[in-house]
Amino acid sequence: MKRVTLLLILITGIIGFTGCKASKDPASWSSSEVDKWFEKHEWLNGWTIIPDASIDKRALAVYYFKNKERWDRAFAFLKDSDLTKLEVKRYNVDGDNLYASVSEAMTKNEEDTKFEAHRKYIDIQYVIKGAEQMSITPLSDKKEEMVPYDPAKDVEFMTVNKTMSFEATPDRFFIFFPSDIHRPSVKIGENKIVRKVVVKVRID
Repeated sequence: MKRVTLLLILITGIIGFTGCKASKDPASWSSSEVDKWFEKHEWLNGWTIIPDASIDKRALAVYYFKNKERWDRAFAFLKDSDLTKLEVKRYNVDGDNLYASVSEAMTKNEEDTKFEAHRKYIDIQYVIKGAEQMSITPLSDKKEEMVPYDPAKDVEFMTVNKTMSFEATPDRFFIFFPSDIHRPSVKIGENKIVRKVVVKVRID
């Protein structure tokens, strides 16, 4: 009986240790663990907009747990703000660590847009009103550099070998990591005004 009790205690301890380790190190999670965490949507901090299927779930988990408070404040801002009525300007949620830019601009023709990537910030992009095309591809699919990386603006522009395109509408949002090349603001059908918010989450 004592052996059974000791064995149960040992198994419980191992499970507890493993669970603790997983919660602290999303990079080591299995795909099913990542999916389970993502689908629970607790990380949205109450915001009810759907995350687009293009989002890199594992990257989100890793970055989220590195700066959980920062991400929670980002989604709190999106949840608590009346995004349809905010002024078109920058909002400093936490200085340069976390800020949001609300814009209203005409969508562009594909040939007038560029693929871009960032190194210091992660983008949460949400179309509040209207629709635009978002194109995404891994950084590994970079073809040629068009404009070298500018540290002050945290952006570089490039061409790509291939890409996937998605329709961005008010029912979903997108997240772009440093490993993502993206091209927003492309027209769907005719050129139209789109109201949008981009939340910039600093990595370090």
